[in-house]
Amino acid sequence: MGAAMPRRKSLRSQFYRAARDLGNVEAIEHGGVEGGAKRYARRAVYRKTNAVTGSFLRALGLSGTRRKR
Repeated sequence: MGAAMPRRKSLRSQFYRAARDLGNVEAIEHGGVEGGAKRYARRAVYRKTNAVTGSFLRALGLSGTRRKR
């Protein structure tokens, strides 16, 4: 059997990743390593709270289903 091909990333996801990386670099430039760490921690909190909020709304039927990949 052949090896699995890696998924091709969309142009949009590549732009989002580049913007995120640029934001990380700017945070370190302006706030030093602490600024980068604060940004990383803040994004982790947003990711977690958005996931919890989304699952709660889906459980209540107030949000659409997740997009299919």
